Amino acid sequence: MIVLIGFMGAGKTTVGRLIAERIGVPFVDSDLVIEDQQQRAIKDVFAEQGEAAFRDIEEATIAQLLAGPAAVLSLGGGACGREGTRERLHGHTVVYLHVDLDEAIRRAGRDDRRPLLHDPHLPDLYAGRLEGYTATATIVCRTTGRRVQDIGLEIIDRLTGTADGDGTQGVLVRPAQATAALSDLAGRPGHG
Repeated sequence: MIVLIGFMGAGKTTVGRLIAERIGVPFVDSDLVIEDQQQRAIKDVFAEQGEAAFRDIEEATIAQLLAGPAAVLSLGGGACGREGTRERLHGHTVVYLHVDLDEAIRRAGRDDRRPLLHDPHLPDLYAGRLEGYTATATIVCRTTGRRVQDIGLEIIDRLTGTADGDGTQGVLVRPAQATAALSDLAGRPGHG
């Protein structure tokens, strides 16, 4: 399981789809799964039940997805705020896509489905989440001002490269079966 975390607008969905396609595994967005299971938009869950109830639903959904088949999994921006979720992510390859706040607002500014986007305390929310992202991640990748393709290729190289071991770079070969690719990655030190 390769898990993408980061603030809204970091590029988790776009980069996640690219990585999944390149390595031949499904892409799953936990927010879309929640909306499908709840039969309503996340902003409606926030409005009707509050953020705490949404976070309970989110934590349970992520636990379910992490126990499922191999995939590239994108998590909502606040998912790492829950200790239970952070503990479940231990042992998985967790990629933190770091985006500067101004860039995040620019990218997400037209998306009215994001309930926290217009919160007047957004800068404090952003600052408060950075430590959780960094502490949870096994790989950190900056996304501000970068093309999606470059970000995706950097992550794939870091997942498949062997430079840490012997100084050479790995070669990504699209597998015949998706589980074979992730099994190979999982067997490497520092990946899981």
